Order: sequence, then structure tokens, then C-alpha cells
Amino acid sequence: MLSTLFHIPTRIIVGGISLPLIGCGLLLAVWGIVAAVMLARTAAGHGWRVALETLGVPLAIMAATILWLLPALDDGQGVPVRGYGVMLLLAATAGTWLSIVRGRSMGFDADTILGLGMEVFLWGIVGARLFYVLEYHEQFFAAGRSWSESLMAVLNVAAGGLVVFGSLPTAALAAWRFASRRGLSLPRLADCIAPGLLVGLAIGRIGCFLNGCCYGGACDLPWAVRFPPESPPWLDQAARGLLPAAAANGGLPWSLPVHPAQLYAAIDAAILAVLACLATPLTRRDGQVFALVLTLHPISRLLLEAIRVDEPPALGTSLSISQLVSLVLLALAAAAWWWTFRQPPQRPPRQSARPAAPPDGQGQGGGARPRALPPDSLTIRCRENGPLVVEMPTAERFAGLFLRITDHQGQEFTLPTGKRAVALCRCGHTRNRPFCDGSHKPSGFEASDPAPSPG
Repeated sequence: MLSTLFHIPTRIIVGGISLPLIGCGLLLAVWGIVAAVMLARTAAGHGWRVALETLGVPLAIMAATILWLLPALDDGQGVPVRGYGVMLLLAATAGTWLSIVRGRSMGFDADTILGLGMEVFLWGIVGARLFYVLEYHEQFFAAGRSWSESLMAVLNVAAGGLVVFGSLPTAALAAWRFASRRGLSLPRLADCIAPGLLVGLAIGRIGCFLNGCCYGGACDLPWAVRFPPESPPWLDQAARGLLPAAAANGGLPWSLPVHPAQLYAAIDAAILAVLACLATPLTRRDGQVFALVLTLHPISRLLLEAIRVDEPPALGTSLSISQLVSLVLLALAAAAWWWTFRQPPQRPPRQSARPAAPPDGQGQGGGARPRALPPDSLTIRCRENGPLVVEMPTAERFAGLFLRITDHQGQEFTLPTGKRAVALCRCGHTRNRPFCDGSHKPSGFEASDPAPSPG
């Protein structure tokens, strides 16, 4: 457990001059530059209106945090940097990075994923915190605590206290609003970010371990862990009279050995993220990767909750609130699978990469080359189910052939043998507007060497 990593000073000395770092200080100025760059980049591809609608609120919230919240967290030594908060930021960064990588092959550019990630992250934090505050309201609104103290305790997210399931409604609503504004396919967008969410969850659980929350029950396994005095497991065991008396020198004993449930959950989320990535090329309909995650995660959560002891039974049942929510999510997963299978297949099943048989009279023994490709160009149009990927064969008998490709804006590109081309467009599409009208800026047309085939 490492709740506080270090402290950030509230002022720094530059050239013998003491300058404020937080509040109306250097950090706010740096954030203003970063915000301006992010807005300019997004506006270059989508216009200022979309940039402000997408990034305006998250950037303003971060500025308000630097201006008012950080100074209020000063404990005399500076602003404490919590291990939980650092892991939370790393989780958001890693999840966004993976989503950007996946988006390249699914028709979503980096600006789109960054805008979505910022909205989903912030609104997910809001929902997760509200759920935690409602579940453990006695910790925040205890007798004798003023409203201002309670409010600051609620806003101090970096100190820990989030319920993952609480983030689902607010994050889902944010994703739906984002997709609606951009005209994007929500099921395909959900498939793109689902593994990234699991990666973020895995890293976030390490933050839970550093903070001491989300702990498991007592055990005597070799990998059991003990937590220091005043940690959440220690307080729980002390309240139940499970700890031995204080030592003769007045030192308090550490907690009894408990399951590292936080690390179990981190490993579980990492495995699910790998499974989601491996399942992506096997799916034929948008939304199936997300449906898979929505099925597997509640099942694993039901099992992990049997090890944890930090949540009491809820609603008159023997199940915790997280287990009850897991059952609801399983019902939603069944509905998601039912919906996806009612949609027409949007991607063909994986086929062998072996080149087509040569025309009659041009077998391998004849030594003759196939007829030249027809001169007709291929018009690439971006559809709802993602970009069109064109790949020239690498077989020797196709050597020297070129394919002339014309995109929706009339630009021509030549695709030589052994190259792959991906056409992307930033406009986004809906069922009522399946084709790009050519008025939007394409994010690029790239050709790269395909992965070498085995043998």
C-alpha cells in the first residue's frame, strides 16, 4: 500500500522569484497552451463548433480543477499526489492509446478517439464517484462535518473511492451523445474502445491496491498481503475485533493477511482485454466485441465479489450491490447479443490469404503471367462499417502489376504489388447517410507493407 507518492509544492522559485504553481499560476498557463493546441487540432479536421462541443466542457473542468480544487487540497506540505490518482491517469492514457491503435483499422482517427476518451473518462469518473458516495454516504456526511468539508471530501477523487459499475450509465450516455454529434456508428465505436476500457480497469485496480480499498477477506495463502494501520482493511478488522492488542512499545499491528482482491481484478481485466482483441477479427457484426465484454466482465465480477468483504449485502439479499448490478448487466448483454444477431453481417468471415487460381492455361507450369488488371479505377467510399482496405497480392505472378485507385474526392493513388491501402474519412456515417458526400476532409490514404504470410 502506498497511498501518497509525493507532494507537489504550491510555489516554485525561478531566478530568485517565487511563482505560484497551482491556482492562477504556471500550471494553469501550461494547461491553457495544451487546451489551445487540442482545440486547434480538432478544429482543423472537424470545425470549431465540433471542437468546442467535444472538448469545451472537459477542458474547462480541468482548468477549474487547477484553479480551485488543487489549492483546496493543500495539506501544508503541498498538494499530495496519491497513488490511486496516478494509476487513474495512467489507466486513461493506456486505454486511450489502445483505442487509437484499434481505431486506425476501424475508421476512427486519433482526434475522434481523443475527444471521445476525454468525455467518457470525465463523465465515467462522475458516475463512479456518485455511486461510491451514495453507497458510503456516512463517510462523507457524518455528524459534525460542515457542508463545505463534505463537498471537498466528495471532490477529492484522487484519495480513492470509485465504483466501476457506477461509471457505466454516465460513460454510456457520453459515448451516445458523442456518436450522435459526429454521426458515428455507436456499436462500432463501442467495439473499438471496449478493450481499452478493460486495460484502463486493469491499471486502475493497481491503484486500488495502492490505496488499500476493494480488499479481500482473510486468508493464509502464500500470496496473502497485510495492510498497515489506518488502512481500510485494518480499520474494518479493528472494528470487528479481529486484530491483536497493541504491542508493548505502543506500535499498532498490521492487518491480518487478506486476499489481494485488487490484483485478482487487475489480472482478470487484462485477460479480458486480450480476449477482446483476439475476438475482434472473428466477429462479423458491429457491437459483438462490446457484447462479449459485457458478458464476460459481469461473470468474473460475480466471482471476485465472493472474495471481497468490503461491500455488505444489499437490498435484503445475500449479494453485494456490485453482484446485483452484474446480474443486470448480464441481462443487458443478452439483449445486446440478440440485437447484433438481428443485424446483417457487415464483415465477411476470415478467408485464406492464398491468391486466386490463375486463369485457364496459365498454371504454375505454363510460366505465363495473368492478364493485366482492367484499367477501370476503383472508387473508394467510406461506409458505415468502416474503411475499405485494398491489398495487392504478393505472389510472384502478380509482380509488376499496379491498381489505380480513386478516392471519393477524385484523388488518384497507385497501389503496387505487395502494398496495402486504407482509405479513411472523418465525416462519420449513419444509416440514413451511408456514403460520404465528398465535402469532408479525409484523414489520409496510406500504403504500407502487409504482414508477410507464413511460408
